Amino acid sequence: MEALNIIAKDSLKTELPKFEIGDTVKVHVRITEGEKSRIQMFEGTVIAKKHGGVNETFTVRRVSHGVGVERVFPVHSPSVVNVEIIREGKVRRAKLYYLRHKVGKAAKVKSKIRTKA
Repeated sequence: MEALNIIAKDSLKTELPKFEIGDTVKVHVRITEGEKSRIQMFEGTVIAKKHGGVNETFTVRRVSHGVGVERVFPVHSPSVVNVEIIREGKVRRAKLYYLRHKVGKAAKVKSKIRTKA
């Protein structure tokens, strides 16, 4: 079991930004189609973070043409190139699954107010 933990620690990414539940993020994902490779962006609200260590994932939700779209990204996957934080959200829940039933402005997460220190 220790050998698995050592191998797992080697494959962890270290340069990811610290994003939380409720943040609006732009995820840069590498898409391979045949021999060609390109980077596609998926922007939305982080509604869940699950597991930990190598298996850690986060779920991003956005509404595209009136249809809710959710994608689950492995944090330490080589296909996730970058995670860019657009806006920090203020929430009081660990999972924001209730946003699935909200429409329009009701589905918006409040922004965190930053104070100067």
